[in-house]
Amino acid sequence: MSPKSALKAKPEPAPSKATSRPALLLAWYDRHRRRLPWRAGPGQASDPYRVWLSEIMLQQTTVKAVGPYFEKFVARWPDVTALGRASQDDVLRMWAGLGYYSRARNLYACAVAVTGEHGGVFPDTEEDLRALPGIGPYTAAAIAAIAFDRRTMPVDGNIERVVSRLFAVEEELPQAKPLIQQLAATLLADSRAGDSAQALMDLGASICTPKKPACSLCPFNEDCIAHAQGTQETFPRKAPKKSGTLRRGAAFVVTRGDELLVRTRPEKGLLGGMTEVPGSDWVAGQDDATAKRRAPELKGLSRWQRKVGVVTHVFTHFPLELVVYTAKAEARTRAPEGMRWVPTATLAGEALPNVMRKVIARALNLPPGRSS
Repeated sequence: MSPKSALKAKPEPAPSKATSRPALLLAWYDRHRRRLPWRAGPGQASDPYRVWLSEIMLQQTTVKAVGPYFEKFVARWPDVTALGRASQDDVLRMWAGLGYYSRARNLYACAVAVTGEHGGVFPDTEEDLRALPGIGPYTAAAIAAIAFDRRTMPVDGNIERVVSRLFAVEEELPQAKPLIQQLAATLLADSRAGDSAQALMDLGASICTPKKPACSLCPFNEDCIAHAQGTQETFPRKAPKKSGTLRRGAAFVVTRGDELLVRTRPEKGLLGGMTEVPGSDWVAGQDDATAKRRAPELKGLSRWQRKVGVVTHVFTHFPLELVVYTAKAEARTRAPEGMRWVPTATLAGEALPNVMRKVIARALNLPPGRSS
């Protein structure tokens, strides 16, 4: 159920003193559950592969952004065995644009492990799930609850918000996480653990939103401490965010006719295994002259031209500014070691992170959002 349709719904009946919170939550969910491409319908068994794939994709990303990627992945690789037999390069290409690329590498590693070590069947306990690549405590709990109905409560950002308001948790995040986890567990029904978790997720996404929550439509509206105090929008309490130090660098866009010079980033580290144009290191306080010294050396290269302005991008821990230089290579110019020429017409199929797509769009004077 979308936020807009939720706001048009009739208010929930006043909760009875004898009705438990878990029962109220499930009654609300049975009426208002969202239809999501990875979610099983009422009474249907969940597919562990689809649950796992969606949970990995949804980390640090929105449902709206994930939808098209999820559909593309399951169309290409309908089960974990098919994904485990793919190549990492193909997975990274399909993932390009979704961000947080370590997730894609872990996704592939996990598929390989499930295929090779578990016969293509996901383990059904939190402990065994956590032993797989890329699956931490939250994801293990989410898969165990939703796919296997284990009685555990995963706590994502939506659930943190609902619980912190319901109980008026004054402690700031992230220190409050253990307490919120304990309180969230009290909302688990004796059965239907997966539905309990998904109900809280839906409640946070459609009713108990960060701003202007629709408290009159909430099944907990007569039982919520923050709502009673009129302080719901101040929860969850959060410590002031620390912004990382600005880093600067240069990107070098070299064309050879209708081809572009690219290379693959190292497997480990930021944007590992992704495709990029050659560039300098990204360093705080770096000046343009120092960055430009990292330009690739090719025979017969035209003079470097600096594009006006800079490309900006914000990563989780730091903002980045890149100066963009362009140059043209003569026909049949060989790519330096570790680099390769790719047709500009096929760039959409390359595993280019968003920051590189911005760089290429700036260099080739493409409209915003275009890199081919």
